[in-house]
Amino acid sequence: MASILRFRKLYYVEQAVKCSSVGFESLDQSPKIDQKLDKKEEDVISANNLALGINKRKRAKEWRCIDSCCWIIGCLCTTWLLLLLLCHCWPVTLLRVPELPGPGARLKREGLTALHPVVLVPGIVTGGLELWEGKPCADGLFRKRLWGGSFTEIFKRPLCLLEHLSLHYETGLDPPGIRLRAVPGMVAADYFAPGYFVWAVLIENLAKIGYEGKNLHMAAYDWRLSFQNTEIRDHALTRLKTKIELMYITNGYKKVVVVPHSMGVIYFLHFLKWVETPPPIGGSGGPGWCAKHIKAIMNIGPAFLGVPKAVSILFSAEGKDASYLRAMAPGVFDSEILGLQTFEHVLRMSRTWDSIVSLLPKGGDTIWGNMDWSPEEGHVCDFSKKSHSQTSLSDNNVNNSDVKRGFRVKDLAKYGRIISFGKAASVLHSSKLPTVDSKEFSRTSASLNFNISCGDIWTEYDEMSRQSIQNVAADKAYTSTALIDLLRLVAPKMMRRAEAHFSHGIADNLDDPKYNHYKYWSNPLETKLPDAPDMEIYCLYGVGLPTERSYVYKLSPSSRCKSIPYKIDSSISGEENSCLRGGVYFADGDESVPVLSAGFMCAKGWRGRTRFNPSGIATYIREYRHKPPTSLLEGRGIESGSHVDIMGNSALIEDILCVAAGATGYEIGGDRIHSDILRMSERINLPL
Repeated sequence: MASILRFRKLYYVEQAVKCSSVGFESLDQSPKIDQKLDKKEEDVISANNLALGINKRKRAKEWRCIDSCCWIIGCLCTTWLLLLLLCHCWPVTLLRVPELPGPGARLKREGLTALHPVVLVPGIVTGGLELWEGKPCADGLFRKRLWGGSFTEIFKRPLCLLEHLSLHYETGLDPPGIRLRAVPGMVAADYFAPGYFVWAVLIENLAKIGYEGKNLHMAAYDWRLSFQNTEIRDHALTRLKTKIELMYITNGYKKVVVVPHSMGVIYFLHFLKWVETPPPIGGSGGPGWCAKHIKAIMNIGPAFLGVPKAVSILFSAEGKDASYLRAMAPGVFDSEILGLQTFEHVLRMSRTWDSIVSLLPKGGDTIWGNMDWSPEEGHVCDFSKKSHSQTSLSDNNVNNSDVKRGFRVKDLAKYGRIISFGKAASVLHSSKLPTVDSKEFSRTSASLNFNISCGDIWTEYDEMSRQSIQNVAADKAYTSTALIDLLRLVAPKMMRRAEAHFSHGIADNLDDPKYNHYKYWSNPLETKLPDAPDMEIYCLYGVGLPTERSYVYKLSPSSRCKSIPYKIDSSISGEENSCLRGGVYFADGDESVPVLSAGFMCAKGWRGRTRFNPSGIATYIREYRHKPPTSLLEGRGIESGSHVDIMGNSALIEDILCVAAGATGYEIGGDRIHSDILRMSERINLPL
């Protein structure tokens, strides 16, 4: 009986579906059927009609762009959590990953012990910042990290965080009512975020051979400030000088080995000049201070001559990764409906950081190339993983034959054009392009009253007329020298503030008294090394990774207020073996710093007795060819050449430990070169 009733229900449901598909009018025309239906059958039909209505509403709901973005973000977060679970919860025995001894443990067994005190100098971004005074939106965060660490506050109150990380636009110091200070001690930069090491692996290996708090120091500082302002506000340079003197005395008058990274390299270069300069602007250490206290400076990933990436950050708050992300989800980052304006917020904040201006390319067209020439001319990229994982034929000697592998000489990319508007402007001969007139870089009064209706000024782009914005583009290309003028046009207040602390040229006469000013001290082309002939300088950096060198831009289609008028044209790529990918031209480097910037000073500018190195301090180049990890279980790898991951490179750690234990550059093997840095240096016509 039950089966018969189910059959009757199924029959009437089917009839109801047919009727509902035609319309409810057909139901009204069949009263005889309605009279025969019992109460249970009416319930089944009403439930079916309800289900049909829900399905129709579901079909009517469209899959929006924000739904796609949320789905992608959810997948990424889930994947990341699963990977963390895999790495931290599974036992090593289950994964069957053999735990190899690090270089510190191995060198200890060979009899290596701590000798010279070591000072670590972190670079930009990697050091933690904690809150000492803030606005009401930051209640409950006193002495908590706003930068570095878990970054949970970014998701809880992002606008509040951006406000507190920004500096005063006019002074480059603390805004009223806000004080962020560098986290002190080793924890300042051992890990950037949970599980993401920076200095931790090197510190652990130093500890293996006997280093501890009495002979190992992290020179933390507020990396947002100009270098002289770290002294004016925090006395950071004075504290570093005092610490080095104390470590020198308490460790048996052993000279100190200094290990700076990234921007910390030019920060410490500034310190070398400051410490021997008389007061009030200097540290009054006297001419022989460096020779007395410093054994060696081992620069990791040195940005001596700047990085093109700093240009794109200040120009449009972009880089390779940001432009790709923007192209993948334009509905999120460029949507006028959502109003997130992510890049606008980042640009407004980053333009308050003088430290980014310190990383602008130095040396002008002489170093970075002009419209039709560059030191890397003839360079071609091979983006295959195979090329990145090749090893050299020799680990201890100069090996220029490696140049023919991975990064080969073939194409004529015009790297000197650091910013080009349109692909044609990046490849055509300079005679076919409109010239950049210096008069165009002077702001007129007409260009300052365009966006008054916008209300609050977010960036200095809001003070430019649309005509001025279009004139900047107009199928033009800009070299390193022209870029400084371009930034003076689009961000005059920022450049006036920052250029009081930094210079980006080449000195004609280093004996000119003007070079005693602190704004020249972080530029190796405008200052002399100290008189310390027994000191050694190392350039330690990764090679074999595509590194941002120049950019292809376009005008942003949006003309709304508070928007960035320019963006990297990520739709443009070159042919096979071309270095153009996603609107970015790549060269050899460590993904952040090109080989040209990292190696030129050690290869030529300071090699032997030059006007930049009058005492003939010995310089060594130690390059580390990138080899990616073979599986996820290896983490970030022990042979990485990437800008930050190189801090876990076993060969680099071994070099640092050997020098700290008393070895010289000659004893660890002298130069080890895999890149084309020597040929590039020879092509640069710089009087020495």
